[in-house]
Amino acid sequence: MRGLTHTIGAGLSTLALAAILSISSAAVDDQQNEPMSINAESVRMLSYDWPILKVGTGSYEAGPTGVTVFQFDKKVLVAADVRGGGPGTVNAPYMDLGYNYAELDTVVFAGGSWYGLEAVTAVATALKDDGVRDGNVFTEDVNIAMSVGSIIFDFGTRRLNEIYPDKRLAQAAFRAAKTGTFPLGAYGAGRFAKSGGFFGCNAFSGQGGAFKQVGDLKVAAFVIANPYGVITDRDGKVAACYTSDKWPDGEVKTSKLMQGFPESRETGTAAVEETASAKNTTVSLIVVNQKMDPADLKRLAVQVHTSMGRGIQPFATQFDGDVLYAVSTGELEKPAFWSPDLGVIASEVMWDALLASVPEQPAAATPNPDQKYNASALKGFAGDYEFSRFASLNISTKDGKLYATASGERTVFGIAHKEATELVPVSAREFMVPGRYPLTFHFEEDGSLMLNPGHWQQHGTRK
Repeated sequence: MRGLTHTIGAGLSTLALAAILSISSAAVDDQQNEPMSINAESVRMLSYDWPILKVGTGSYEAGPTGVTVFQFDKKVLVAADVRGGGPGTVNAPYMDLGYNYAELDTVVFAGGSWYGLEAVTAVATALKDDGVRDGNVFTEDVNIAMSVGSIIFDFGTRRLNEIYPDKRLAQAAFRAAKTGTFPLGAYGAGRFAKSGGFFGCNAFSGQGGAFKQVGDLKVAAFVIANPYGVITDRDGKVAACYTSDKWPDGEVKTSKLMQGFPESRETGTAAVEETASAKNTTVSLIVVNQKMDPADLKRLAVQVHTSMGRGIQPFATQFDGDVLYAVSTGELEKPAFWSPDLGVIASEVMWDALLASVPEQPAAATPNPDQKYNASALKGFAGDYEFSRFASLNISTKDGKLYATASGERTVFGIAHKEATELVPVSAREFMVPGRYPLTFHFEEDGSLMLNPGHWQQHGTRK
């Protein structure tokens, strides 16, 4: 309290301090009161038969952002391989020590950049709070919960708020974990993942999974694909991309983009462009039931992670924080495959998982030149719309047309502060902005504004 009293006396009145604390508290309360979506069902679901492995997913749809929790019903052995220039991990140094006994309980992936690391430790405390683990180290088997995990960057230009996966969301996802199914696409930690920023693609991405059984061997691969490079299929085609109008028509080949660099990275000529994110990360998990020692498990992690350079190009750049976790459940005592062969099988399963992460891409709205408005209708849309404390839009009318201008600290999907952007009519309440990336404005009947309505929508409240 002395420090607080000194601060007030040094320059802040009690009233001013109370106002600051009130604003801070309100921001926290907003996060704590956000509705959660737990174990959402996807149109595409991976089915797998492996009772020891449970998965729980959760998201704050207002972000949107989320978390994915992998739980094992017994302690398992883990190794990790870290690539890229900006990893965000929990317990990575400990895994590198290579102890030959199983300690791992959960692997946690989350959005929210480094703020999302809270989700990893939150799952560990949930294991203790729920009585699954405790603080006892004086037994033959140490019973302290061990949770490892990593985060992806899903802030910046892609969404207009900074909601992050927190303790509340992570523990809810953990407690809802179940075996047998895994949602593919923009769910869990991949809720607002993107790919291909290196070439300006800015395609929507997500989480992928794949499962394969060869005799008694089981292999499962999971990935949160948020790479700076483009996701590439086995035929060498880019899996998803909003292409530049300077590129030739037809299928986009990753090899052509790479060989044609730097010209291939030039943006399109559209008036409104969204800056491609240079903050990315792909985090992944490979699980095998074959018993392995720490050295072999580490080599498996390295081999599979290296193989991912086929499916993501470029891979592990300075702006990616790529991390792969390799887990051996040890259920298959007698080795089914020696290490290099197992690595080949696991690498192919991981490529399947990577391709499964790509969701259907939203299409741009179609302008309607016949859509007419009277002056009163257009004025009904005009006003200031707030998306967060730093992102706002001013909607104005002029000469029978509607315009948008950024009015907060930051630009809004390419809408600038000084130059007004014309909104092109689509329907009675919907407008669009032509450009490389879909940008749709939908004015709701309740007076709010929805940008890009659908799975990745951003909601603005009219002031």
